[in-house]
Amino acid sequence: MVLKRNMLSVALMSATMLLVGTANAQDATDAEKAEAAKKAADAETIDKVTVKGIRRGIEDAIDTKQTATGIVESISAEDIGKLPDSSIAESIARLPGLTAQRERGRATQINIRGFAGDFAGTTLNGREQVSLGDNRGVEFDQYPSELLSAVTVYKTPDASLVGQGLSGTVDLQTVKPLSFGEQVVALNYRFDQNKVAGQTENGGRYSFSYIDQFMDNTLGIAIGYAHLDSPSPGYQNEAWGYADGPNGTKVMGGGKIYKFDNNLKRDGLMATVQFKPTEFYETTLDLFYSTFDKTEVKTGLEFGTAWGQGVLQPGYTVNSNGTITESSWTNVKPVLRMDSNPIEDTLFSLGWNNKFKINDNWSVAADFSVSSATRNFDVLETYAGLKGNGTTTLDLSLDSSGLYNNLTFGTDLNDPNNLQLIDAGNWGQDGYYKAFQIKDDIQAFRLDATRTFDEGFLSSVEFGYNYADRTKQKSADEYKLCIKDCTYPGGVKDTAPFPGTTGSFSFGGIDGLAIFDASALLNSGFYNLVRKDDKDITRKNWEVNEQVQTFFVQANIDTDIGDNMSLRGNVGFQYVSVDQSSTAITIINGAPTGELATNGDSYSDFLPSLNLSLGLPADQYVRFAAARQMARPRMDDMRASLDIGICQTSCNTLTGPVWSGGGGNPKLKPWLANAFDLSYEKYFTTDAGNKGYVSAAYFYKDLLSYIYNQPILWDYAGYPLPPPGPGQTVGVNYPSSTNGILSAPANGEGGTLKGLELAVSVPLDVLWAPLEGFGIQASYSDTKSEISPNGPNSSEPLPGLSKYVSNVTAYYENHGFSIRFSQRHRSGFRAETRGFGADLTYININAETVQDAQINYSFGEGAFENLTLFLQMSNIGDEPFTTSDGGDPGSRPVQYFEYGRTTLIGFSYKF
Repeated sequence: MVLKRNMLSVALMSATMLLVGTANAQDATDAEKAEAAKKAADAETIDKVTVKGIRRGIEDAIDTKQTATGIVESISAEDIGKLPDSSIAESIARLPGLTAQRERGRATQINIRGFAGDFAGTTLNGREQVSLGDNRGVEFDQYPSELLSAVTVYKTPDASLVGQGLSGTVDLQTVKPLSFGEQVVALNYRFDQNKVAGQTENGGRYSFSYIDQFMDNTLGIAIGYAHLDSPSPGYQNEAWGYADGPNGTKVMGGGKIYKFDNNLKRDGLMATVQFKPTEFYETTLDLFYSTFDKTEVKTGLEFGTAWGQGVLQPGYTVNSNGTITESSWTNVKPVLRMDSNPIEDTLFSLGWNNKFKINDNWSVAADFSVSSATRNFDVLETYAGLKGNGTTTLDLSLDSSGLYNNLTFGTDLNDPNNLQLIDAGNWGQDGYYKAFQIKDDIQAFRLDATRTFDEGFLSSVEFGYNYADRTKQKSADEYKLCIKDCTYPGGVKDTAPFPGTTGSFSFGGIDGLAIFDASALLNSGFYNLVRKDDKDITRKNWEVNEQVQTFFVQANIDTDIGDNMSLRGNVGFQYVSVDQSSTAITIINGAPTGELATNGDSYSDFLPSLNLSLGLPADQYVRFAAARQMARPRMDDMRASLDIGICQTSCNTLTGPVWSGGGGNPKLKPWLANAFDLSYEKYFTTDAGNKGYVSAAYFYKDLLSYIYNQPILWDYAGYPLPPPGPGQTVGVNYPSSTNGILSAPANGEGGTLKGLELAVSVPLDVLWAPLEGFGIQASYSDTKSEISPNGPNSSEPLPGLSKYVSNVTAYYENHGFSIRFSQRHRSGFRAETRGFGADLTYININAETVQDAQINYSFGEGAFENLTLFLQMSNIGDEPFTTSDGGDPGSRPVQYFEYGRTTLIGFSYKF
């Protein structure tokens, strides 16, 4: 792995130096300026007329990067409704310094420069977006790629960029019809097939786009619709962990194995109306709406070995690291699970922008926007077990891949006659049901003005004000499912006949597993629902409100330095004022009181920023940026829910008795960092008119604070504290004031993050003219963290950070054919995901390499002109999602998720 990593970094650096040398030599040898200028102009003209397909998307992105005043990365659609991947997140993940976290086999959250998704800001057409998760990280698969025209990732902020994040800001963009300049109607259809472990399921996706201009190009309309129906089968094989075995060995303590039957249905709508009746006034109304229904049916089982009632038999196999890799067990009690976890998401965004050009030097803009999201998420568990005493034998063996264990049970679990509905796991219930709801709403207003200058080193000055009011709510209801009432008089459990049939499985050593429809059984009224109310459930119910006011001033620089250099950029600041609060149910001594408590804080931050781009001869640029960056705290960390008690002794820095508690912290301040960036970029155009660039960038972030759990002083005034009870005396064993200690997330010691990013985008005819049409895009990132996310002296890695990230794309485009192969790799990383019972948890994910390919053919003339046929394959190598135990990673697998390869075949037609 180290050898491959070093080879790639050396190759990228060598390519950078070679291309810089080649391009500079070409500039020097073409000394006949008049002839060279004529050729370049001709090439540019040809390029503007003929560039399309993959190369059009690449070159539009290059133009965005070159003309930006800050350090940005960009992707652009090949054509209307045709971003280069089946998912917008997969496209973003190939940009330098960016990675994607996969959930259920699909890229969802984006990590920028080693930070998790919560540290990034996300906007749609420049407006802050809500999220459907518990926190701020946007799930990008909510946005159909067919409805987006481009994505720009701002790695360095400027003062006018509202809603920015600490790691960066992702701006999703839809088309502006007046800028498009022509009428277009486009249709796309793709047949979708997912194949995993010999199991195949089919679906489809289609989209429609319409763009037109009216009234002498003063009125423009853009409408897009995209539908997705994608099956996503998969498998899960997981160890609970590794227990102490005989003679200092480690043995699997228990595990679970599941087969997934997932289906994703998404409908997205985009509409834009743009009206510019005069030079004085322009108005644009943007609408984005998406519904995303995710159905997940899980069939499988869980079992305990060392951490159950299993008995290890002699004759086991131990490897050189002390791990038992093959074993036999008796008295194992399997719990068959039929689960259903449907998710229904709705996302809505509306923006109305108004621009007024007062005169040649003054303009004013007013923008109104709303963004809202609702997620309804159910978690249904149903249990079954063997008849009789419920036990059987089990043979365990490590798979030859080392990624999971194979299971062989001594009783046929695919025979319904051997099974019954029962609390086989001794969990005090016959099933379990959770109903979550998340709501997120933002209302925002922005007013800004621009003063341009006809001469001088400043091209313009911008200043303005943005107000955003955001409210996020989470609610949770949980129930035991009982065949009767789950009281089990006399210790005798309730049972019922197994209501299912045989089923195929074919994974992890299990050929078949009996199944039934859990949702149908619940909806039939078979189970009695017994509501649960405890502190763990209560603290999942909260509301957070933020009112954020941002004042900004920015001076834009655009001037020449001598005859052959230029300086562009900006300098400015934001003044951010925040009023935040949270409301939640108070818990006293572990018991929910049912009484609400509200707490919060107000504060402000000053965020200066500087971006400079020095233009050198031969299309070379040196960029420098310095800024104070900010990311608002996680919203579940800001919840006001507290579990309050009395500390009598050992109360941290206080002397008991004092109030003490644990929970969230509605007074949290944001993460802050001083950030510095330096980059070198070289752009070039080949004789055939193809554009490319090479770049090298270094970044350094000094976090002034980081948020982690720690004891802090806290005033419990305003909470429903109980009065002294019998036997309690104020000052003796009952607190004499409301001041106390709280264990909660709080701002503490920060750290540093630094990294190197190398990138090239090379049309290969720059090296040899016959290679016209071939090209390579590649990037490599090496990031080092000195941040302790769980506080000083903690050893856990920074969530979202892969130290090494690389992306390579090779493409060919000529004579109507477009071929692209992409591979992205990230080293191991720590990530937040849904764990037991769908609650959030952190896990360490192993390194992964994901490969994708695409083949297109476009008809250039004749009856099929403007028709494109294409074939796409995602996750070609069926790369699994895996984690392992650090004590012996090669022989102690923990989590294994396999979701297979996706093939898309279809067409697009534009007229």
